[in-house]
Amino acid sequence: MKKILSLLLIFSFLFVSVFAQKGSYAEIKQLQSPQNPKLGFMIHGGAGVIKKGSLSPEKEKEYRAKLEEALLAGYKALQSGKSGLDAVETAIRIMEDSPLFNAGKGAVFTAEGKNELDASIMDGKTLMAGAVAGLRHVKNPITLARAVMEKSPHVMMVGDGAEKFAKEMNIELVDEKYFWTQERWDALQRIIKQEKEKEKAAGEGKRVSQINDLRLEPANKFGTVGAVALDKEGNLAAGTSTGGMTYKKFGRVGDAPIIGAGTYASNDACAVSATGWGEFFIRLGVARDIAALMEYRALPVQQAADMVIKQKLQKLGGDGGIIAIDKFGNMAISFNSEGMYRAYINSEGKPVVDIYKD
Repeated sequence: MKKILSLLLIFSFLFVSVFAQKGSYAEIKQLQSPQNPKLGFMIHGGAGVIKKGSLSPEKEKEYRAKLEEALLAGYKALQSGKSGLDAVETAIRIMEDSPLFNAGKGAVFTAEGKNELDASIMDGKTLMAGAVAGLRHVKNPITLARAVMEKSPHVMMVGDGAEKFAKEMNIELVDEKYFWTQERWDALQRIIKQEKEKEKAAGEGKRVSQINDLRLEPANKFGTVGAVALDKEGNLAAGTSTGGMTYKKFGRVGDAPIIGAGTYASNDACAVSATGWGEFFIRLGVARDIAALMEYRALPVQQAADMVIKQKLQKLGGDGGIIAIDKFGNMAISFNSEGMYRAYINSEGKPVVDIYKD
């Protein structure tokens, strides 16, 4: 017994000596805590049936270049000491300004031949959030969403009211023709033609259920953009922006502007941005569900994301994906579609851009 006590005393002395040289236990724990995290940044440009070979080499190069541009711009903002919110807004604005994505400039058309834009942003530190929907003249919806969060007592504004607020905040408005692109217009015309064919077939007593519904093709309902960030202060942020679904009617709004569905951020868990078939993401509360699994069941971020996307969402019949980052900088990418435009900064501080499943 005396030998054991002697050994314990010696070990204790050595333990204290080592930490006296290298710093206190509290200091070392502080270095490992989320108060001094590594920076983290991820973006996505939509999920869907994106098989290898479906994009021309030129188009794939365009996507990869724009994703890397947005990724690096956001990450450099973090490196310069800016907040996660700044990084998220910076990256999403770049993607909103590109016709490649279904957000901002590249937004799809409604059944009325209009472009209606939605966006949201959330601060993981305060749980403050801002969202906008049904915009037709705001060049960068993500910037208006942030203004709603920071400069109003509200969380969500829609339509004309949101655009009136944008004008008061001196946020750039553009003519509707700014959002017109040939590719999105052609997609709308194909659906309109199909709808007429269905009506004719139904009138003649023919079955129309076997006709592939173009409205549900990934290119017509995906393409949402988003970003998640972990900044030097240990704060998380998330944002999402979209043009919705091609041929959408009746003022339809998807998950992108709905906090807890398409966007969520909490320093207690993670930051999430989603892309996919919005109705299913709303019904499941996808973004918040992932955070809840981490908070209440202590699941790692990747496991929580896979449980929601590859089990719950898939079982319900929905498709799409998410990007997420936790308060320690651990990242997750999960999608149940053939591909997802995505990019992140790896552990070596280098950009990684991916499109396909494998």
